Amino acid sequence: MKKLKLFEPAMCCPTGLCGVGVDPELLRISAVLNTLKNNGIVVDRFNLNSAPMEFINHKAVNAFLNERGVDGLPVTVLDDEIVLFGRYPTNVEITKLLDLPEDMLAAGGKKVRIKKMPTKSDCGCKGGCC
Repeated sequence: MKKLKLFEPAMCCPTGLCGVGVDPELLRISAVLNTLKNNGIVVDRFNLNSAPMEFINHKAVNAFLNERGVDGLPVTVLDDEIVLFGRYPTNVEITKLLDLPEDMLAAGGKKVRIKKMPTKSDCGCKGGCC
């Protein structure tokens, strides 16, 4: 099975879904990764803030950061090769990269979304604030 890894910029928590101004793209990618996980597909997700050694130990990502810096993040890696940088892969790109059915990441033909936006009190950060 193919192995997909996401290397993300430093965020206050592992998913970036903290605080009151949640980025809709982070919300989408979190929902997509949850859907994949619920279907038995593992995608590794590394945040520069919480997993810096993953960036150092991955040769391609380390070289990328030395050349382009953190402004090029996020980086998507498929089987240890960088396939995308500067943005998150779309749902269609993820299904193609992992050879999955196109409708796996669609709900009624729409993008996967989580049902509830986190609030300040349930963002997952200690004490409800980041």
